[in-house]
Amino acid sequence: MPSFKPAYLIHGDDHGRIAERRARLRDLAQREGGAQGLELFEGERATPEMVAAALDAMTFAIGRRFLIVEGVERWKDRELEPLEAALARLDGDTTVAFFAREDGRMKAPPRLHKAVRRAGGDVAAEQSLNARELPRWAVAQARALGLELTPEAARALVAHVGERQQRLLRELEKLALDLPPGAALDVETVGELTAASAQQRAWALADTLLSGDGAAATRMLLALRAQGERLPGLIYWMSSRLRQAARAATELERGASQAEVRSALRMPSAAADRLIADARRMGAERLADAVCRIADLELASRGTSAAADETVALLTIRQIAR
Repeated sequence: MPSFKPAYLIHGDDHGRIAERRARLRDLAQREGGAQGLELFEGERATPEMVAAALDAMTFAIGRRFLIVEGVERWKDRELEPLEAALARLDGDTTVAFFAREDGRMKAPPRLHKAVRRAGGDVAAEQSLNARELPRWAVAQARALGLELTPEAARALVAHVGERQQRLLRELEKLALDLPPGAALDVETVGELTAASAQQRAWALADTLLSGDGAAATRMLLALRAQGERLPGLIYWMSSRLRQAARAATELERGASQAEVRSALRMPSAAADRLIADARRMGAERLADAVCRIADLELASRGTSAAADETVALLTIRQIAR
């Protein structure tokens, strides 16, 4: 049987995570105390005065009593005196959980933080990470699930799935169910296991660019953009394929066999053979130049308009596939 503290305050700007914690607590409350032991305070009922009155009220419910309170980010410090007194009188069979979906100035009041702690409760912050922090967070989450995710693979996962932490965590959980404990994930493996149809189309664009068919690559880029595909994701996959080809070309020119290069690519044999053929045709020097051009495109596209980004991307494709 889980143990519960008298009070909880769950707050932050990661609204998806907060909603999950609320749903989990509600499910636990219904299992532990039954429907009669659960009280919800939402909308007009979610005021400090009404929650304080409920905490002080007598109840005939059997077992632990749970109160779930939404919207406390709208509360003010000056409103909390009755609630502070009620929290100080909590009995051992009551748990009250406050949820604050914070945004800008809308935050759980500091006085509520203190009141929850004085009552012997927990305060937990659920904050969204910025895009730069997400790969490191994904590596840590993967390790907790028994997977080894390289930093490059973590960046690929974010590019595939997006920047919502809960969506990333769900994807990692699915991978943990599909793979043996301790499985190592690199960029290619992540791509094979998590890529949606949009990424498959992005790979097709990258492969068309590698084949040297600039006209087809241009048409494909314009079609993908018209379907709503984001340019940063397309740039990522073009860059990834070009780097693979550059490494393959370098190894071939150093005397590695096609079988050795194919094994290092860790992709289906037919796709690997096509990439090796393109890498051999373009050569290591030209591919190194192409990788630099894609890197310049990525840098140039930051902070500019979508139309300018697309124009620079089309020029880059023409230069690479010339």
